[in-house]
Amino acid sequence: MMRYTPAFLSSLPQSFWPLSLVIFFIFMIIKSLSYHLMNINPKIPKLPPGPKPWPIVGNLPEMLTSKSPTEWIHKTMEEFNTDIACIRLGNVHVIPVTCPTIAREFLRKYDADFSSRPTSMATDIISNGQLTTIFAPIGEQWRKMKRIVANDLFSPLRHQWLQDKRNEEADNLMFYVYNKCKNGDLVNVRIATQHYCGNVYRKYFFNTRYFGNGMKDGGPGVEEKEHVDAVFDLLDHVYAFSASDYIPWLRLLDLDGHKGKVTNAIKIMNKYHDCLIDERIKQWNDGSKNVEEDLLDVLISLKDVNNNPLLTTKEIKAQIIELMMAMVDNPSNAVEWTLAEMLNQHVLMEKAIEELDNIVGKDRLVQEIDIPKLKFLKACAREALRLHPIATFNVPHVSMNDTIIGNFLIPKGSHVLLGRSGLGKNPKVWSEPYKFQPERHLKNNRFDISLTEPNLKFISFSTGRRGCPGVMLGTTMTILLLARLLHGFTWSSHPNISKINLVESKGGMLLHDPLTIVAKPRLKIDLYSF
Repeated sequence: MMRYTPAFLSSLPQSFWPLSLVIFFIFMIIKSLSYHLMNINPKIPKLPPGPKPWPIVGNLPEMLTSKSPTEWIHKTMEEFNTDIACIRLGNVHVIPVTCPTIAREFLRKYDADFSSRPTSMATDIISNGQLTTIFAPIGEQWRKMKRIVANDLFSPLRHQWLQDKRNEEADNLMFYVYNKCKNGDLVNVRIATQHYCGNVYRKYFFNTRYFGNGMKDGGPGVEEKEHVDAVFDLLDHVYAFSASDYIPWLRLLDLDGHKGKVTNAIKIMNKYHDCLIDERIKQWNDGSKNVEEDLLDVLISLKDVNNNPLLTTKEIKAQIIELMMAMVDNPSNAVEWTLAEMLNQHVLMEKAIEELDNIVGKDRLVQEIDIPKLKFLKACAREALRLHPIATFNVPHVSMNDTIIGNFLIPKGSHVLLGRSGLGKNPKVWSEPYKFQPERHLKNNRFDISLTEPNLKFISFSTGRRGCPGVMLGTTMTILLLARLLHGFTWSSHPNISKINLVESKGGMLLHDPLTIVAKPRLKIDLYSF
């Protein structure tokens, strides 16, 4: 069979292809030399310190041969004794930052210059072509979706409107853990916390706790487990330093298998979401539904100035998946780590329970209205977010201009990574940074204690133009989840375990082994039945 060759290619001389390759390599060498000259010439602002890059591939070989890209980046920063570094991956300058002062320059002084996002294989698949709020680069699509999420989904009025749904899932959490106690089972705290968050999400968007028939004990069914597991698969791979994100033509090969895993997780999400979304849109279109009962109804019923649907079906589906990723990870991780730390410092648990008993008593369950008074409990959650963040780095910011930060040049197109673990454990900022000490957050706080950290000494919720619009919801879920578990039950480790092993999972920030412990009810029995 003859191979078809386009006419314009067949007309090119045979010498064209070798010549084009030579020109390409000369271009790359010049670009590499300019990188080194930039750091030699004293009149030109220098890049932040970092390892010498190879031509074309940069520092990808060193990163890919390491056991963990994030550990390698932190080790590199330690070797160069710097709080800001420059690591070239392919032709992308990656700028990790672990200094609050420098971080504030990025997200305050020069926030407008760093308010875009990099596109990647994973974000392109998850956001259905950059249609969503978190992953979309700067532009009209991002502005549109940001307005919707902030004003129509997570406003204070909407938060109040959805309180009953949050209460239902807080009550179901008590019912589920109580049933575990009654049956003499150990409680897997990770399952309890992650599925509380998943339940709130499903109630928010689909007005249901279960995709299937549900479980009599209040726990997750097969469908809910698969759903939440798919979310964490996406979170594991969304910004996972895939080589194809820095050398785009490698995406065709999927050498690290990331594309296959992301695609499979999205298929699982779509399996549960799409039929519900499509049916709901049909109901609104044919007039069989006209009352908003959840956030999916809100998204469908939004109209533009011409009274046409403001969002396409693709936009709705992509945004709902993205918000699931944002709602499940942070509260569940913070609470699991807090309980683990408290079991190793039991005096902290006793102090938190004493605060709950003094404010709430033992004749009713702790409620959202009690949260402002629970200062020590919030200090514990805040300390968990500092010491045990859900991710090593924050979602990347992209430089839209050449900018001077901390006397260093940050070239246009650079990916800026604010280090969650690096900021939270920076010994220049925190005394005994690796010790769980909630009291450190009470010293200068006479009034309310927030889970946010405006001075970027650690990152709990993102800030700036790309700041998290769900701070109120995230705070409420985290504190009420922790409060319900501590107020409702007495916790202890397994009789054969003297101390909880506080080791992080390989390549992640979760507790290495899910916290599986003993719980006993401490309130009146009728408070656990719903």
